[in-house]
Amino acid sequence: MIDTIETPAAKLPLLPITAIARKLGLRDDDYDQLGPQFAKLHLDLLRDPARPPSGKLILVTATTPTASGEGKTVTSIGLVQGLEHLGKRAIITSREPSLGPVFGMKGGAAGGGLSQIEPSQKVNLHFTGDFHAITSAHNLLAALIDAHLFHGNDLNLDPANIWWPRAMDMNDRALRRISIEIDGKRDGANRRTGFVITAASEIMAILALAKDRSDLRRRLAAIVIGATRDRKPVRAADLNATGAMMALLADAILPNLVQTTEGAPALVHAGPFGNIAHGTSSIIAQQIGLRLADYVINECGFAADLGAEKYIDIVMGVSGTSPSAAVLVTTVQSLRNQGEGHLEQGFPNLARHVRNLQRFGLPTLVAINRFPHDTREELDEVRAFCDALGVPSALTEPFTKGGEGSEALARAVVDLIDRNPGVVAHPIYALSDSYEEKLEKVATQIYGADGVTLSDTARAKLREFVEWGYTSLPICVAKTQYSFTDDPKKLGAPVGWTLPITDVSLSAGAGFLVPIAGSMMLMPGLPKVSRAEDIDVDDDGDILGV
Repeated sequence: MIDTIETPAAKLPLLPITAIARKLGLRDDDYDQLGPQFAKLHLDLLRDPARPPSGKLILVTATTPTASGEGKTVTSIGLVQGLEHLGKRAIITSREPSLGPVFGMKGGAAGGGLSQIEPSQKVNLHFTGDFHAITSAHNLLAALIDAHLFHGNDLNLDPANIWWPRAMDMNDRALRRISIEIDGKRDGANRRTGFVITAASEIMAILALAKDRSDLRRRLAAIVIGATRDRKPVRAADLNATGAMMALLADAILPNLVQTTEGAPALVHAGPFGNIAHGTSSIIAQQIGLRLADYVINECGFAADLGAEKYIDIVMGVSGTSPSAAVLVTTVQSLRNQGEGHLEQGFPNLARHVRNLQRFGLPTLVAINRFPHDTREELDEVRAFCDALGVPSALTEPFTKGGEGSEALARAVVDLIDRNPGVVAHPIYALSDSYEEKLEKVATQIYGADGVTLSDTARAKLREFVEWGYTSLPICVAKTQYSFTDDPKKLGAPVGWTLPITDVSLSAGAGFLVPIAGSMMLMPGLPKVSRAEDIDVDDDGDILGV
């Protein structure tokens, strides 16, 4: 039978951002108010001895999603609201939405129903301008490269080996491959380049991983934009680009304080995608959150084979902070999709994600996000499978019931953490491993592959990056989010396959290598019928359909 599902009740009026700041114990000089519901937090909070980092970090990830998503963000927001219902001081640290999904297929990344980041329309669109600043800094560096070529090319850049693209925060497949300065006569004219979506920009990853302004400067200077004709790396610092990029990012490095539908504090900052970058909010936001709250809910992009793996193998190594527990969001529709229409045939996907999180040493809880058409029998079947795995689970209804519908999940998370004190997660590989060994471990232990194959191009690039001195970086695999494999059509928990790495790029400023699995694109395209067709503004100026 299908139980009755209530529609979301009317939302409460938003609180002034000053009230949210007071809830966190912030002083007036701890933040800059940008309007009635926005504020930027000062980085001095990272050095305040009166506020040591004492909170517990909770990683929220998911099973392999469908195209519409499984409500990982809405569950994260519901969880922080549920913790507040229990009298806990909690905060969510989440990513800023990209305009690509907002106008594409999936929609924004601000939750929904009674568990949203508010004001959701503004957060989903221009917000505080961080994405625009990152896009501008990225394109400034691109412009400086081409200006350098035009004015004599003193660095002896090889135009055929410049890999710094342009960036734009929109899905536009027509810009993946372009030619610039057509019919030009100077060095670098008529060269091929392209655009990446802003969420895939290395500067986005740098901003998300920077620990402070000094670290941001160091990382921007270290960006490798290409090579000289004698195969030496050329960095942003060689183009004297660092200071100007710092100026464009001066405000973007400050985390944004907003609120949830029920007035719980939310730090929304940076927005790297989980399938083509490392997929989580900024380290600065997380570290400030750990100083202001007892529980920090940190959402990681896409499924646990992407966002969670990259958090443990990349982000944790930079921040030095281990999650205390992991919440794995799943849905009946996700498992049914992974089982090609059969719920129980999707259970191996859930099992592999659970085992992966446990392999990292994380106490894990499954959050079953209830959708309107889920039957009681289906939900009971999922819970019974979790029991059989020996992993706790909790039914949650954040969309329709907000914090009240997330109380059971919140209690289960608090209990899980209390029963597992002193958790220290451990990466899948050592930084001293070769890149081939790192790929092999991620592919076999996390994805379930039999092994890895590298194209000649990928192998040659790895050899060159090692010759340049980049020998011990973590890897950030760019891979489809719809499958453990590189093929989005291979569902469930496939076995007997090999991961093909077709290319590798160096993100020296971000501090990782990006192996590209299969035909993964860094600039998405719009679907035939996009969400843009349903978005409008009424005569009163209210935005509709976001």
